[in-house]
Amino acid sequence: MKFLLSHLIRFKQKPASLKTEFLFHFSALAFLGFFFFMVTGVIQAQNLRVGAALRIITPNPLLPVSGGIGVPHPVTEKRGDLFVRAMVFEQGTQRFAIVNIDNLGWTSILGNRSRALIKGILPENILIGATHTHSAPDAYGFPDASGKSYADLAYLDWCVQQIADAVNEATTTLQPATLKVGMGEAKGKIAYNYYAPALYDPRCGVIQAIASSGPRMGKPIATLVNYAVHPEVLGNSRGILSPDMIGPMYQKIEETIGGIALFMNGAQGGMITADTRLTYVKEGQQQKEANNWEECIRIGELLATEAMRIVSEAPVLKNPTIYCTSRKLEFPIDSEIMRYILKKSPLKFVGGKENFVTTQLNLLNIGPAQILTVPGEALPNVGYYVKRNMNTKMPFLFGLTNDAFGYMLAKVDFNSFKRYEYVSQTSLGEMTAEIYMEQALKLVKESPKPQDP
Repeated sequence: MKFLLSHLIRFKQKPASLKTEFLFHFSALAFLGFFFFMVTGVIQAQNLRVGAALRIITPNPLLPVSGGIGVPHPVTEKRGDLFVRAMVFEQGTQRFAIVNIDNLGWTSILGNRSRALIKGILPENILIGATHTHSAPDAYGFPDASGKSYADLAYLDWCVQQIADAVNEATTTLQPATLKVGMGEAKGKIAYNYYAPALYDPRCGVIQAIASSGPRMGKPIATLVNYAVHPEVLGNSRGILSPDMIGPMYQKIEETIGGIALFMNGAQGGMITADTRLTYVKEGQQQKEANNWEECIRIGELLATEAMRIVSEAPVLKNPTIYCTSRKLEFPIDSEIMRYILKKSPLKFVGGKENFVTTQLNLLNIGPAQILTVPGEALPNVGYYVKRNMNTKMPFLFGLTNDAFGYMLAKVDFNSFKRYEYVSQTSLGEMTAEIYMEQALKLVKESPKPQDP
């Protein structure tokens, strides 16, 4: 200020030609100052902000649990609570939400009802994925042979509201954040392929948001774990309602480093399941397994420990860029079983052409990570193919997200092996994965690449 005043005093004493020159330089300085403040404001506006929140959705009284097609099994106890967990990202005008729910699957019918209740986020920017526990109430409305469904619609209505409440709260808690994004092999006895033990993806992806200001500066806001596995240590026939191994995973992360833990499943179809094997036996012999809560704790805590190890080795990203886009996909329903379920379910699957379903595909860039959603249980070879064609060294797949339309097999696998009879029957058809792979990779090509790690 003193500098400008001294020049203004001297300005009055200058000849006209020098006054003109001074005005030119002064105007240039003023413009540069204005430009600097404008750019600074834009940079500040583009800073990443993250918020997180959760809701307990354990039914009271307890409800029967569903592991798939058929009548739900009654329960007499619970082990851990069921949750909805939400993480919201914001940068400039870009805002999106990632939600996980402890359930076998969550349809777009229910998801869209929650999206209509969420404020400040475009509906297509809200990703809702199921953890795939087999020990939660039926959210599909599976009909029996007579067409009767046993789903508790009042409970599902309540869950719809809890999802919206969690996302809305996460939005109100948005705060400046840095990120750590890591990916590596989760080591130890966590998962295996029941059909072919070594044919699964051992990679675990982790996205952690860390508060960069305020009273919790330097502490995690949320830690998202992405790993492909069936959380069915307990299953649906033991009379227990539970988030299964995902519950102890949440607890271990939150007690160790703080913040909120989330879990998004991966390409776990056919059949990537929790490794509860006690003995390794030859084909055709009975496999002994540990299907109890203690095994849920062991596997869940091991996955949590590995996820924390992987992300601890990642660099801090001070202002990573984010991106979100979506498109609609249409699949034919060739399976008679799936047609029957969709037609008879009280959730009333509607829209699109007859014997076709429409769903939403999302692509996210979060720093160096690129994420694609999968509306079902993709087999591991489908997952591997998509991942190796994504524009990143850190490819994430969010399975059972935005919809949960059964198994997704490449057409060369569909009904090709006796092992695949069940997964073929509970798939929409042989073209489901083919359509998905084509459209997902087309979206990758049309979208910006994530930033370099």
